Amino acid sequence: MDKPIITIRRTGPADAEAYHRIFSCPKVIYGTLQIPYPSVDMWRKRLSEIPDGVFNLCACVDNEVVGQLGLHTFPHGPRRRHVGQLGMAIHDDWQGKGVGSALMAAAIDLADNWLNLSRLELEVFTDNEPAIALYKKYGFIVEGSHKNFAYRNGQFVDVYAMARLRGQ
Repeated sequence: MDKPIITIRRTGPADAEAYHRIFSCPKVIYGTLQIPYPSVDMWRKRLSEIPDGVFNLCACVDNEVVGQLGLHTFPHGPRRRHVGQLGMAIHDDWQGKGVGSALMAAAIDLADNWLNLSRLELEVFTDNEPAIALYKKYGFIVEGSHKNFAYRNGQFVDVYAMARLRGQ
């Protein structure tokens, strides 16, 4: 099978149904802080009312949105203006096919070359080995862990706090 052509673009309100499809996937629910049964209206509202400093990107294959990444910055926080927080989700059918790498590369380019961010940070469930490997590939390191960080599938689970410092 040929490697898919993945394009990255800014997300808009018209992507609400695609986000709904992504965040309805079992692996996505399991690997993110989202809860099951999202509504299209919730996503339409979130994508229509984007706060200052939030950059939502989506990955497309043949014009179908198959992944998303949010880069949250702190334009009104003088002491954290150098920081971006990342969150991402890839449709279950597209995990392991380069979509996460394409989104990470785009986010790092945006952070390093356009937003002048020197620190990118994220949290990832400690049992999400594919995501941890992806983040390490892009220079993220585990800085620590948070015990009982979130409630998932009837039990509390831990996360790693990971970060990438530009130039290190």
